[in-house]
Amino acid sequence: MLEAFNGLPAEHAERELLACCAAPAWAAAVAAGRPYPSTAALLAAADAAARDLSWADVEQALAAHPRIGERPAGDSREAAWSRREQGAADAGAAMAAALAEANRAYEEKFGRVFLIFASGRTADELLAAARERLGNDERTERAVVAGELRKIALLRLERLIDER
Repeated sequence: MLEAFNGLPAEHAERELLACCAAPAWAAAVAAGRPYPSTAALLAAADAAARDLSWADVEQALAAHPRIGERPAGDSREAAWSRREQGAADAGAAMAAALAEANRAYEEKFGRVFLIFASGRTADELLAAARERLGNDERTERAVVAGELRKIALLRLERLIDER
């Protein structure tokens, strides 16, 4: 519930927000905007804060994301959300190998994990997107990555508010 989130001590709110997006600048900005009058206002502020992230902030957040097709272990909120978001990426050994190869090629080209908003997408769609994005230049891909990170953060923030 939004009221519960608004009432958290700042440090606790930031810690909760880091589960949505592991960029401390984003978590601090969103927490500082409390209290929010509505979930829509919270999401708008979170969206704006994500758009304001520097590339260094985005890279910091990327470090918390697993590769597509690799399920994080553990019982943290982030791990559970990631497993849920990538649910459709389970498509057998051949697809797992193709996703692993796409991840490797992407990391070789860009030097970072392939990030995509995976919720509701099939393994075939994720693989096609990875292959397509290999054709991007660095500048284009940075913009795509920042947008994907923003979408993931907003989805997770909605879940966070729904859980409270």
